[in-house]
Amino acid sequence: MLDVCLLGTGGMMPLPYRWLTSLMMRFNGSSILIDCGEGTQIAMKQKGWSPKPIDIICFTHYHADHISGLPGLLLSMGNAEKTDPLLLIGPRGLKNVVESLRVIAPELPFEIEYHEITKPVEDIEFEGFTLRAFKVVHNIICYGYTMEIKRAGLFDAEAAKAQEIPLKLWSRLQKGETIQEGDITYTPDMVLGPERKGIKLTYCTDSRPVGSIVENAYGSDLFICEGMYGEEGMEEKARDHRHMTFYEAADMAKQAAVKELWLTHYSPSLTYPKEYEKAVRQCFENTIVAKDGRTVTLKFED
Repeated sequence: MLDVCLLGTGGMMPLPYRWLTSLMMRFNGSSILIDCGEGTQIAMKQKGWSPKPIDIICFTHYHADHISGLPGLLLSMGNAEKTDPLLLIGPRGLKNVVESLRVIAPELPFEIEYHEITKPVEDIEFEGFTLRAFKVVHNIICYGYTMEIKRAGLFDAEAAKAQEIPLKLWSRLQKGETIQEGDITYTPDMVLGPERKGIKLTYCTDSRPVGSIVENAYGSDLFICEGMYGEEGMEEKARDHRHMTFYEAADMAKQAAVKELWLTHYSPSLTYPKEYEKAVRQCFENTIVAKDGRTVTLKFED
């Protein structure tokens, strides 16, 4: 299962009732953060989640409202006695940007590793899940992210017996391992049924509606997408600033056949985004105009 918390939902500047955009996920003992705007660590404390288990931080782009909270968070992670390496993922220039910010956080008890994305689409494999970065359209280089947790098929004991596979190898094959025993190669597909439905989450902020978002979000259990503007007549402003409206995000959710859409990254001028929820649901029914701290646990289907 995957725990998901939208720590902050604000764009451009923090407000007394809205932190800047940041998403935190917990899976199998590790934590992943996407974006780290000002106030992220305060939102994390309000939620009651610890920064210490964070192993990966992804950045969509390097505007201040998406990365300015990083130096303070790094210091808090150090004060929490984190010693394991921290992996940072983001567009080209990541190391230069972070090292500049670290002037005020120079000494840390853990190593920082960097993965700079240079391709339009890039898959990064981890233990138990895949992160896909895909390029979107903003006024600087910007990426969306999809996290996918795949689920192997059920183990077929009868198939294992019929093929006379030694019992001692069953558990290793069930875990996806290929095993060479003498002249015989045993592969997981010999004992596993069809792959079962896993868990898929897609996160995108600061972009115009583009096909890459629909393509990569397709079939997501949860699609978290910016809705900078909910008011009528904001389409031209959204185009000029390379953002999108609630209704453009909802239209993409519909095209991508996602289960649920959470809107985020609201304009500071949008003081009560929830008032537009009924209208946007006419475009995509399973839309939530999210507030800071909204949380869900995504589970595998039975």
